[in-house]
Amino acid sequence: MAHGISDGEPSARAKPWRLRALFLAHRGDLLGYLIRKVGAADAPDLLQETFLRLIRHDRLDAIDDPPAFLKRIAVNLARDFARRRRTEERRLQIGDFFVELPSAETSPEERIELERRTALLRKAVDTLPPRCREAFELHIYHDMPLKEVALRMEISDRMARKHVTLALKVCRAALRSPIE
Repeated sequence: MAHGISDGEPSARAKPWRLRALFLAHRGDLLGYLIRKVGAADAPDLLQETFLRLIRHDRLDAIDDPPAFLKRIAVNLARDFARRRRTEERRLQIGDFFVELPSAETSPEERIELERRTALLRKAVDTLPPRCREAFELHIYHDMPLKEVALRMEISDRMARKHVTLALKVCRAALRSPIE
């Protein structure tokens, strides 16, 4: 049995009253879990998505343990959400330096400096050899582990690491360069 689904024959869709009772009985626990994992702002949306995925499941009546199945959906959604958030943050973070997004409180001078740093990074990435740039972009912008980068590019893990390391060195050097 995988993820709380029985091996029994698929049957008709679950009755709406059973889904409502399931929702009422477990929304508090699931919401609490999601708040701990993704924060209060995003948890209600993930809770709603959890129940939508349950409702859309093809074999609702074949689920042996609906609360456990709901929890598994919520865990997977929280994990995917955290992965997307890390990917978005990585688009702004390269190696051990960070390019911050401007906020409403950002002064004009800070915005100019941010734009300068962003341009330097873009320029540095554009100067990379094509295979090096490809490895770097897959790893940083697409949140792909180095092993997957190597597989996708059909290179060794060691070569993927070398490409990304070189790209990070070039980006760090670009940020240390004097104002142009």
